[in-house]
This record gives sequence, structure tokens and C-alpha cells, in this order.
Amino acid sequence: MRALAVLLLLTAAQAQAAPRATALFGAEKTPVTGPAEPIGTYARGCAAGNVRLPDTGPTWQVMRPARDRAWGNPVTIRFLEDLSRFAATEPGWKGLYIGDIGQPRGGPMASGHASHQIGLDADVWFLPATSLTLSAASRDRIAAISVRSADQRQVTGAFTPATAAILKHAAADPRVDRIFVAAAIKKALCKTAQPADTPWLQKLRPWYGHEDHFHVRLKCPSGETTCQPQRPTVAELSHGGNGCDADLDWWLTTYLDELKHPPPPPRTPKPRERGPRDFLLSDLPARCAAVLTPN
Repeated sequence: MRALAVLLLLTAAQAQAAPRATALFGAEKTPVTGPAEPIGTYARGCAAGNVRLPDTGPTWQVMRPARDRAWGNPVTIRFLEDLSRFAATEPGWKGLYIGDIGQPRGGPMASGHASHQIGLDADVWFLPATSLTLSAASRDRIAAISVRSADQRQVTGAFTPATAAILKHAAADPRVDRIFVAAAIKKALCKTAQPADTPWLQKLRPWYGHEDHFHVRLKCPSGETTCQPQRPTVAELSHGGNGCDADLDWWLTTYLDELKHPPPPPRTPKPRERGPRDFLLSDLPARCAAVLTPN
């Protein structure tokens, strides 16, 4: 028993001494060249063959360029370019302000995200792109805008028909798996939902922290065997519901109530598991070690 205890202590010490995956992937400033390869899951993985969205294009600008998180799968980059062209046709929008996509080789980030690890996630700001000539310094400083009320139950006047049209266009794209938005945004779109809206509206998922941007998650590209698709939701399994249901109501009632009045902690808390910011390289798919040392 004593030998086993010593072994467990040594293993824990070794794990504590090992560098976190966030440090390993955050230190990489160039992608792995060659075919694009999303590896693992959106919140536990890495990527080869990522490409960088240029800081400025005809219908977009990358925000927070100092972070160097504008890297993604080529499918993601093409999607953002396509969506920005559509956005530029909407009143008051010259295109899109693009937030985080991912790191050059994907992987966990030291701050800001649990996902965005395999090059198939991207954040798009709700702030209308009224200028596409902002300096890098301005884009590192400028703030996104919330389109949700302070009580989290309604959208504000900043959520316009143009904003709704851009969201609909994004969700209707066959490359998109789901889009995370504040619950109030989903509620606003559900109010005018028609049966024909179900396929794209179902892709809009309520999630906290998405009042000033929407988070697009693309499907694993066809033929990519190292990419693990996200499991279908209850709504998808129940004959294609649009998500304007009890799940949405929970976000606007129980969830908000528990924010104000948190339930007491359990008497016997569960052991804390390592999260994405604490992952070691060994927590990621084995293929990710080769992404860090490709030669």
C-alpha cells in the first residue's frame, strides 16, 4: 500500500511539473504545413494545415489582432469570407468584424475559450462593421456591443433586422453545425418563427457569454477521420425541433434565477477534473504531439 501511495504521489508530481498544453500550443507562431486536419473534438484537440484569415479583406477586419487567433481550417476561412460578403449587402454593414478563430496549430488557449481548438470555431461580432480601415491598435482596443438587455431576457435596439438576417444566413449554411447566441436572441427570433425556419433556427443554441458576438461551429469536413463531430442535441434527436421550447425557457428562468440565488454547494463535492486551460499534452489526442513536432 505504501509503495502504491508513493507511486501516486510521484505521478501527481510529474503531472504538475509537465507544461500545460496551453503553453505548448500558445508558443507556436506558425501552422503545420500540408493538408488541413482537424484533430479531436472542438474542446479537446489541435489542428494541422490551418491558414490565417488576413487582418483586412474587402468585407471584413480581424479584431484583437495582437492575440494572433485568426487561424482556422480552410473551410472556416472560406465560410467567414462568404458570410462577410453577405453581411456587406445589409443596411449599415460593410462586412464583418471577426473575433477569435484559433491558434496556428489549434489546441487549448491560455485564456478566453474552452473550444476553438480544431480550427472549426469562429466568433463574429454583433458590432456592425461600418469601417474596414481601422488600425491594428484600434482593433485591439475597440469594444464589441451587447445586443441583450441587462436583465438578460430581451434584445435591445442594437439587434436589428440586419443582425437577424446575418444570423439566419449563417445558420442556413450547410457547413454550419450550430451557432451559440445569448438566450434572449434566440427568444427574439422564435417570436416570428415559421415552420420553414426550423432547419436554420434549430442550429441557434442559447449559451452564456454570447451577447456581443455569435460563435459559429462548423461541421467536421467530409472525409476528415481525425475530427470528432459533436453529438446531436435532444432537439435534433426529437424529430427536428426548432429549439423554441422548454430548453430555451430554462435559460430565461431557472438559469437566471440561479445566477441571483446560487444553490448551496454539494456536501461532498466531486473531485475537480482538469479543464481545457489545465490540459497536459497527454490529455489531447496522441496525434497532437506530432502537430507540435512535425519534423
